[in-house]
Order: sequence, then structure tokens, then C-alpha cells
Amino acid sequence: MKMAPILRAFGGHRPAVPTLLVHTGQHYDNDMNDRLFVDLRLPHPDVNLEVGSGTHAVQTAEVMRRFEPVVDAHRPSCVLVVGDVNSTLACTLVCAKKGVPVVHVEAGLRSYDRAMPEEINRLLTDQIADRLYTTERSAHTNLAREGVAEERVRFVGNVMIDSLLSNREFAHSPAKSLQMAGIDPAVVDDPLGYGVVTLHRPSNVDRAQTLAPLLTVLREVADRLPLIFALHPRTRANIERFGLLELLAGSRIVLLPPQGYLEMLGLLAGARLVLSDSGGLQEETTALGVPCLTIRDNTERPITVEQGTNTMVGCDPQAIRKGVDEILGGTGKSGRIPELWDGYAAPRIAEDLCQWLLARHAQCQTPD
Repeated sequence: MKMAPILRAFGGHRPAVPTLLVHTGQHYDNDMNDRLFVDLRLPHPDVNLEVGSGTHAVQTAEVMRRFEPVVDAHRPSCVLVVGDVNSTLACTLVCAKKGVPVVHVEAGLRSYDRAMPEEINRLLTDQIADRLYTTERSAHTNLAREGVAEERVRFVGNVMIDSLLSNREFAHSPAKSLQMAGIDPAVVDDPLGYGVVTLHRPSNVDRAQTLAPLLTVLREVADRLPLIFALHPRTRANIERFGLLELLAGSRIVLLPPQGYLEMLGLLAGARLVLSDSGGLQEETTALGVPCLTIRDNTERPITVEQGTNTMVGCDPQAIRKGVDEILGGTGKSGRIPELWDGYAAPRIAEDLCQWLLARHAQCQTPD
């Protein structure tokens, strides 16, 4: 979702910014992977490392092992990484050892929770990166506190919103997504509309004593309006392993398999509310003006709370109930669109990066 608008902006820039697209294969579901490239109109990767699953250490090490020969073979002027996944850090570490400049898109976001693997990836990547592009101004404060020089940082906006705005016209209707899953759309035909649920973070789904109360309160919410629950494989496996399927049986909770980008975009755009522990959905619901209750105790995207439609409720059933009451009662957050979340973050990156690379090239050509 982040790379697609960047590649289009690079191709449309004058002069064009030549690219080599490397797919690490960290997200390894073949069907979802292929569908994502089609949905986002992404070109076929020039290189696919096909890393697949593994522990954090194994996955990071394997990306490094397979990415290093790519850097050696192509000798890039820089390597651009996005977000905070293991691949982001792994490729950054390879470049740091090779003396290749690193550009980080979505820099400076902090949850201040070092139990999150993504937080470690964010912290280390930003320390190493040579050019850092931010989605919100609070990220600059975080980076300054960590000693990152101001001249390395540029505020450009949010490329996730570039993707959302450019793809909204292609989004699948909720009825179509339900029909494709073999479900009658009438099950979510309610005067109050429907809600969307996603849960995948280990802190929420890896322990029965946390997951069971969450499923119980979701069932209560579903008594008020139907919920569409897009089940992450990890979450489904744990629900079955803990014997919790009975908590969902007979409820107005519609279970769907993992959804493609266009399906999920359509579901979000039509929702009355969203309950989720996803980082990306906090941003997308803010851009869509849809109230979001985030089932986490912290967020690395504070702007979605301060300016957007996001409310942090943790995994506290009472806080979830209260949040739903406010939304259905008409007193939930309406929010506003944050600064530079306008669909043009990627062109701003392309313009700045082109100038930065040209300046570096000219500096290298200058005789001593």
C-alpha cells in the first residue's frame, strides 16, 4: 500500500527516478500476495526473495542473507524502505554494512512500547537512515529527541492515504465481498449499519484470558449492530485452539477470511464503526471519517487520536462498550483530515529524493 504510489510517482517524475522493486516475501500467503499486487496495480517485482515465515530473528536474518547479493549485483544509489516490518530493518542493516544510503518512508512514528517488535524496527531504522520522510509533525519531535539531525528529515504526508484515495473508486462493495465469501449480504442489513473488526496482535490474541473477554464484548456489540470480522490466520487458529468458537456461534458476527485491499477498503468506507488493533486502519478510518476504536493501550499514530476519528480503548470491555455507545449515540469523534494527508505524499517524496540524489551525485563528482 505504501510502495505502489511511490513507484507511480517515481515513474511520473521528470526526470524519472529509475527503480528496482525487491519483494522480500515476508508476507507469504501466495493468494493474498498475488491479489495485492493486482489490486494496487503494482508492477511484478524485479526480485522476489521468497523469505516466507519464521521467528523474528530467523526472518530478519534470512532477508539480510538474501538481500545482500541483490545490493552487490545492482549497486543502487540508495535503498528505500517503508514502514516498520522485519524486512524494513533487515534491508536497512545490510545497506548500513555496505555503505549504501537508506531512505525511510513513514519515519519517526513511536508507540513507546518496546515489547512491540515493530517499535524496535522503527527505532533502529531511523537511526541508520540517511533520508527520513514523515507522515505527521510529531514524528519530528521524536526524531529530534533521539538525536536525528533535522536536515535528514522531511515532512511529506502519508503515502497510505495516497493509496486509499487513488483506489477508492475501485473498492469492492460490502455486498460483493460477502457474496464472494458465500455469505448473504442481508445478514448485515440493519438500520444502524454494520461494524468491521480485525484483531491480530499477539497481545490480544495469543492468550485465552485476553481473547475470550474481547470476543464476549464483540458478541454484545453485535447484538446492537452486525459485525464483519475479517479473521487473521493467527486469530482464527487461536480461537480454535482455545475452544472459543462457541462465543461467536449464533451471533451477528460474520466471519470472513483475510480480505484483499480493495475488499477491505470497501468494507471500511461503508462501516458505521471499526474495532481493530491495526496501525494502518487507524489512518485509513481517519481518512474516511469512520469512527475507530483501537484495541490497544498505545499508538504510534497519535495524530489519528488528536485530529482523527480514533479512540484508544485497550482491551477493556467497559471502555469498548462506552466507545460503541458514544458512536451509536451520535457523540463519537468526527475528526478531520490531518495536514498533507491529501494524496500527494508520493510526488513530494519523488521530488525531494530526486534533488537529494542529484546533489549527492554532484558532490561525489567534485574533485578534491
